[in-house]
Amino acid sequence: MGLKTFTIDFAELITEKGVRNDFKYFDWKKNKKRVFVSKIKLGKSLNSYYKGFAFKGDDFLNEGEIFVLKGVNFNSDYSIDFENIQYLSDDFFDDKRYSNFKVKKDDMILSLVGSIGKIALIEEDYKMLLNQNNISLRLNKDLFHLKYFTYTVDFLLKEIIKKLYSNSGYSFLRIEDLFDIDLPLIPKPIQDQIVSQIEPIEKKIKEVKATIKDPRLIINEVFAREFEFDLEKFEEMKKEKYFEVKFSKINTSLIRSTVIQNKLSSNFLKLFLSKKSVFLKDIILKPIKRGKQPEYTEDGIKVIKTLNIQKGKITFDEVQFVSENFLIDNEEKAGIYQNDLLLTSTGMGRGKFALYEDEETCFADSHVSIIRFNQEKITPNFLNYYCQSFFGVEQLKYIEMHIKGTPEIYEAQLNYFQIPNIPLTYQQKIVDEIKEELDKQEEIKRKIEKERNKIDEIIKHSIKKKE
Repeated sequence: MGLKTFTIDFAELITEKGVRNDFKYFDWKKNKKRVFVSKIKLGKSLNSYYKGFAFKGDDFLNEGEIFVLKGVNFNSDYSIDFENIQYLSDDFFDDKRYSNFKVKKDDMILSLVGSIGKIALIEEDYKMLLNQNNISLRLNKDLFHLKYFTYTVDFLLKEIIKKLYSNSGYSFLRIEDLFDIDLPLIPKPIQDQIVSQIEPIEKKIKEVKATIKDPRLIINEVFAREFEFDLEKFEEMKKEKYFEVKFSKINTSLIRSTVIQNKLSSNFLKLFLSKKSVFLKDIILKPIKRGKQPEYTEDGIKVIKTLNIQKGKITFDEVQFVSENFLIDNEEKAGIYQNDLLLTSTGMGRGKFALYEDEETCFADSHVSIIRFNQEKITPNFLNYYCQSFFGVEQLKYIEMHIKGTPEIYEAQLNYFQIPNIPLTYQQKIVDEIKEELDKQEEIKRKIEKERNKIDEIIKHSIKKKE
């Protein structure tokens, strides 16, 4: 049997959009696009677009009036997570150099890197600038209803990204690839009919979502109740700016040079904690250490950075890697093991705790501190919940008062972090109470997901009609 030969023009090959240097492997035959009878390229359906600006880390503030929008702030229902958003100074918004990055009502923002394909739909006017790694699409409304366009793009992108992640080392979404996506061209009146089917589901989702309680509120309520702490009185005290107190009555080593005492509320809390607490230094197994600046590789050991610690949890929506050898060489300093408590300890994102619960060893970058503690004295989930509670948050705020302008939290300051000295059985009781309430919230989220799937089915049905 003769050997078959063929020739290929490499100039033609490089025009194939599946050929990308950030892919480990891409089978373009398996990833053919949907074929529509009547279609339009996504890029042709826009009036304009703009990419976000690469603001520097030092530009970000924790308080302010000018929002900076990042992919991590996109919720699954296209809304914005304002509780964890960061800010910029007013100067940026007033500066004409940044006028092209102003987010406007009816912009559809899409994440290109990290949380690839996540979408935010801007339904109100905000004083907001768009950060790098995101793109804002401004739609030609003569062609598409904004909601139909958003749901359709989201549906198609999820299909594409799922295929690419399963077949390649997908790292970012190119604008050229985004604009090359085919969209079904459906008459506006039919789009309006489809949106009219979606809107009652959206309404139900909003109603159900409104019943969700913030996990921090649940944690605070349980701790305040179990420790008989007057949280309302404490919140009122926080509004006081001046106080008079006899320091001889405060029997705690937290009154020290590392922490500034300038509120009645701080002393009220410390008096309370001093009666029934131990210091963090008394329960740790090794000195608290910050990780190391990674030398990144394409795959290997996951790196946990500030961006991976969100809302008391560790997420890998955006993940980078170091080699196994790099971990071995730096394991003593930066290795993360199951039930290590992590704290973001430098930069504008400092002050966030999360418990690492997986069995797989990870690597801490130089902005994350590792707290390894004696589990015979304190249970992992109890310590994690405690640090998420107002007891933990307020203690970190006292530290923040002292280090303002110096964006680092040091071991010396953490050593005197106060922890309740209570039996393990009582710790577990508190954990069980919190978990029971948090599980109820997860059930509500599952109901929302069920309703959201109904919308996907409506979009899927409308798309299939045009194939």
